[in-house]
Parts: sequence; C-alpha cells; structure tokens
Amino acid sequence: MENAHRPVAVVTGGSRGIGAAIAKLLAANGYNVALTYAKDGAAAQKVLDQLVALGSRAAGIQADISREADVLRLFEIAGRELGTPRALVNNAAVTGGFARVENIDGSALAQMLAVNVTGTILCAREAVRRMSTKHGGAGGAIVNISSIAARTGSAGEWVHYAASKGAVNTFTIGLAREVATDGIRVNAVAPGLVDTELHGANGEPGRVARLSPSIPMQRPGTPEEIAQSVLWLLSDAASYVTGTILEIGGGR
Repeated sequence: MENAHRPVAVVTGGSRGIGAAIAKLLAANGYNVALTYAKDGAAAQKVLDQLVALGSRAAGIQADISREADVLRLFEIAGRELGTPRALVNNAAVTGGFARVENIDGSALAQMLAVNVTGTILCAREAVRRMSTKHGGAGGAIVNISSIAARTGSAGEWVHYAASKGAVNTFTIGLAREVATDGIRVNAVAPGLVDTELHGANGEPGRVARLSPSIPMQRPGTPEEIAQSVLWLLSDAASYVTGTILEIGGGR
C-alpha cells in the first residue's frame, strides 16, 4: 500500500504503554498515525520514529484533550498533515491517583473526569463530524479504551477512576446507536490488569505482582495484547460489531 494512501488513525495518549502499542500495531497494519502526548515529547518522538520505520506517515501532536481548543487543534493538524481520519482510538486517560473516596482530592477528581470523560466525548465529536456519511464523510470506526474497573468498581483503590470508565462505557453504547446509520462503528476495549508503568507512576510499582494471583490466568496482560483487540475492532473483520464493550482481562 502506498504510504500516502493509507487510512489515517488518531490515537490519543500514544506515547507510552497501551497507546504506544496500539499506534505501532496500526502502523504495522497499514495506517498512517497521528498520536497525541501530554508532556513527554521525547517519548512521543521515540514512538514516531518507530512508526516511520514501519512505513507509516506519522504526526505527534501535544494536546491536553480535556481542553476543547486542544482537541480542535489536534484534528486540524492531523487532517492537514495526514488526511481525514478513518479511525479514532480514545486512549488518553489519567487515574486521579490511588485513594479511598473520603480521601479524594477535588482538583485531581475534576481533572481526571475532564480527561477521561470530557476528552473522550470531545474527540469522538470531532471524529464523527469528519467520518459521518451524513456530513459527507467516508465512515470509520471509534474505539474507546475503558477498563474492567467499570464493572468491578475498584474499591479501596480508585473508585473515582472506575466511575469515569463506567461513563465511557455508557457513552460508547449511546454513540454507537446514534451513528449506526452514519457509517461509523463505536466500540470499547476494557483491559484488566496490564503490565505498564501506570502502576509505578501512581505509587505502587509492585501492584502487578500483588494482583496477578487473583487473575484466573495468573498473569497480567501486555499492551500488545490490548492493541490486538483494538486492531480487530477497527478492521473490516468486525464490520457487524458496534456498541460492544470487549473485556480483555484474563478471566477476571
């Protein structure tokens, strides 16, 4: 496939962890990829170099997706540099930190909801405006990254984060039904315990080892395993799949 004729995917939070794995797998499977990063430009550049090595045209865009102006700029730059997106992966999220509900910091809570919920909705809005056949688009697919925490509740750790992912699930189902005749499919992937730097960044580097015995498969998932499910949902192989929350959690 000629580089310039590849479909375009936007991956938010694509500079590390699950987002980076998704961006690289999409590049390896024929997509040009625009990824966003919040602060770490060096990490984003490392991923971009890998995408280019995989044959992708790639763009790295600094953006705080909780800010509408940044979301508008993201889609404007992605469209100008790569073309109209046919795929959106809403991956960017923050946890708000480990805390029982009575100890949640209000400002951290507000920021977490702004990124995880408002940001997801704003990015989906811009994708729909460009993809919808009712607006002259060619159709496409959206995958929102949720969490099994939306079902389990994550008591004693991050109920607030789990609640934000519950909102993502509800939004996924509602938007899927709303745009089902617009040529757009909308689904979510809900990972369970995944071995990324997120746990250490939130103050518990041993969390993966502590929780792995509670998983029926006795191990955490990898970012690459999550990425494979996203690739499938974006592909024509999932052409009759919309409004689905796909749990990837080793049986948890």
